[in-house]
Amino acid sequence: ETRGMINADTIAQMKNGVRVLNFSRGELVDSDAIISALESGKVASYVTDFPSDAVLGVEGVIAIPHLGASTPESEDNCAKMAAQELIDYIENGNIQNSVNLPNISMPRSGKMRICVIHKNVPAKISAITTVIGNDGLNIENMVNATRGEIGYTVLDVTGNVADKVAEDIANIEDVIKVRVIK
Repeated sequence: ETRGMINADTIAQMKNGVRVLNFSRGELVDSDAIISALESGKVASYVTDFPSDAVLGVEGVIAIPHLGASTPESEDNCAKMAAQELIDYIENGNIQNSVNLPNISMPRSGKMRICVIHKNVPAKISAITTVIGNDGLNIENMVNATRGEIGYTVLDVTGNVADKVAEDIANIEDVIKVRVIK
């Protein structure tokens, strides 16, 4: 019922220089009508994730990939990806696609891994590394990333990682959460 809903007649009723966004169905927009409107300047741009062959390469057309997130296959793939990302976080402290924490990934290289969520403020990393050194540990590898007001630091360490290390780091001002992964 919506095939060709955006056509020469409906485009003529739009303001000059309109930008048409079509993320619904390719057939919703009459390709010939949109091309003509782009050429005349009636339409400034046409953005779609369902480009027909006719509109590909036409000036003013912005064709973007269609994600197809509602197909059964994509839902299965998203569920698998989410599970794999959760497992990677639990086992390694790596974060991908988080809403409120930065993306961070580091291959394991030390005996133990310490993951610290903290406020993104000056001197926080030096305070964390000082505590680790004072507790007799050696940092083998480290990565830090921030997202807005939050920082996330992952450290692979060698030495005797005792509960005291996590407690000492947790007592640093602006540290939110400490996790030791063995």
